[in-house]
Amino acid sequence: MKATLTDAGTAAHRREVLGADDVTDAELAAIVADLWGVPAVTLEDSAAETVDYDVPSILTGARTWVRGHADAGDGARPFTLFVKRVHHWRHSPAFAFVPPEVGEWAADSLPWRAEPLLYASDLAERLPDGFAMPRGLRIDEREDQTAVLWLEAVDCDPVRWTYDDSVRAARLLGRLSGSPAVAPLAAIDPQHWHIDNFVAGRLAYTVLPGLDDDATWEHPAVAEHFAGLRDPLTAAAQHLDALAGEFTRLRHLAAHGDACPNNLLRREGDPGFTLIDFGFWRPQPVGFDLSQLLVGDVQIGKHDVDDLPERAEACVRAYDAGLADEGLEVPVEEVRRGHAVSLVLFNGLPSLPTEVPAHLDGDAAAFDHWVRQRAGIARYALDVLARTEPAA
Repeated sequence: MKATLTDAGTAAHRREVLGADDVTDAELAAIVADLWGVPAVTLEDSAAETVDYDVPSILTGARTWVRGHADAGDGARPFTLFVKRVHHWRHSPAFAFVPPEVGEWAADSLPWRAEPLLYASDLAERLPDGFAMPRGLRIDEREDQTAVLWLEAVDCDPVRWTYDDSVRAARLLGRLSGSPAVAPLAAIDPQHWHIDNFVAGRLAYTVLPGLDDDATWEHPAVAEHFAGLRDPLTAAAQHLDALAGEFTRLRHLAAHGDACPNNLLRREGDPGFTLIDFGFWRPQPVGFDLSQLLVGDVQIGKHDVDDLPERAEACVRAYDAGLADEGLEVPVEEVRRGHAVSLVLFNGLPSLPTEVPAHLDGDAAAFDHWVRQRAGIARYALDVLARTEPAA
């Protein structure tokens, strides 16, 4: 694709914040031409700024807006691009806290390549109606196990999710999991991952020690809101091997992997969702995506836990209906059990606060509210696990 430049000089192009992630002006012009679906553009100006985003990710190194103006022959008009650098876990500052004796094992325990591979694929054409994804305009994979993704910017609103939004999203997630069109891309990430990696890493090193520590339970907020939960959480932890084995045996289908509302972008009045953040995309147990859909906003304080049981039951049934929409008949009890096992492992056990988050330090009321929400997640997770039968 041809691209042309103006003689505006470097003063018109301020993209220093991108550092090594930047492209030449000619390459940026080609990206904009691709974005607009035109043969060529004249790049007038451009600037980059870091995205204001306060949810950390160990697989993301940078998020940057690139904005400017270009002329496709009918006058200059604005463009916006989203640039995201993803990487192997060893590039994350968090990796410095991994105990040295498990460093090599941990380095290879967390997949990271799904996003660059999916944005270079035809997944967008395979998604069920109601789901969309940004276009991948340029994907630069590097030998140092990093990749820079130049993506179409998504026009979205800060919409507060309702009960009906959750149910509608659950049905579409069921369609995603059951879709014959999506299935060939379910295992696109070649890096091995197994539930045992999560149990031996995240749970063993950061969750179980706090569960066994009396000091955790003596904190006033934990003592109040997690009252009565120590024994059942400990019992679940004592059966981790059995739960992990059941997780492995459950029917596995395509899954987004982190289908929280933050990753299902919306516009006011539009019933559809735009999927982003595919870092944990891979085959997972049926019902897996319901966990983050239901508790993702609870975990970050955007939604209250009080309606979780009712909302969850509606979403389980909607997800099952979505599977049926794609011609896959799965007993709803199987979906509910897959949801229960996944939720306990990834959200229920890790819900116990073992330290005060930095953003809540010094704010006793906010911390108390946060602990209450997490206790609600733990109670629901243990309840739905107890009400469902183990998979054979």
